[in-house]
Amino acid sequence: MTTETKKTLDSFPDYFSIKAAVTAAERGETYRIRYRVYCEEFGYEPADRFPDRMETDAFDLTAAHCLITHTASGMPAGCVRICPGWIAGAEQEMPYEQCCAASLDRRAMTAVGAPRDKVCEASRFAVDAAFRRRSGESLTRFGEITALDLSDTERRTFPMLSAALMLAATAQAEILDRPYVFAVMEPFLPRLLQRSRLLMRRMGQDVNHHGIRAVYFSHSHVFVEAMEHGDFRDLYGWIHTQVRSTLPG
Repeated sequence: MTTETKKTLDSFPDYFSIKAAVTAAERGETYRIRYRVYCEEFGYEPADRFPDRMETDAFDLTAAHCLITHTASGMPAGCVRICPGWIAGAEQEMPYEQCCAASLDRRAMTAVGAPRDKVCEASRFAVDAAFRRRSGESLTRFGEITALDLSDTERRTFPMLSAALMLAATAQAEILDRPYVFAVMEPFLPRLLQRSRLLMRRMGQDVNHHGIRAVYFSHSHVFVEAMEHGDFRDLYGWIHTQVRSTLPG
């Protein structure tokens, strides 16, 4: 990673806050981001199913949610959740087991040897379009951002939001003792993480689920150990502290 990119990573906490989304209001912000991204922007889910403009599903009730907010504007910028595979002494289905079951490499899954009560899925990654659009593209919410006096350094942190959400999911998995983490991802995110030696193991074939995706796996302890010697170490440490301090109990 270049010196400039490392500088951008280190400046991320200057421009964004992150917390566990615990209250109804905080969770509502994550659902509204998801509605804008999954329903309005990409059409992954039918907008008319959510008249309150909050995209939700059955997994949200038992999931742990994270919210990233842009400090200068107060705009919710991104969200992620982890869905546990075990709740209150009983097995619970995770989202990838619904949409990708037929694509899984069963031998690879068996080799992972994950105890069900230590498993989770990181899902519903979403970055608001206002933080993904290039200057000059037409979008009302992007107009709200361009109206602010933002430095070039601040703007360069916007592409780091996807990686920050993955680090947030890792922090949640560590804190909640669900270290066996699965995720359904587009190919770009594992490639981005691999540049900093953060490896996600592919667990099956591509599926066409809102575009080409595949199931990936990582053990959060291995992820964290790799970060101790990589560029994401300081950012992960900050994210872990923020998430832990905002989780109940």
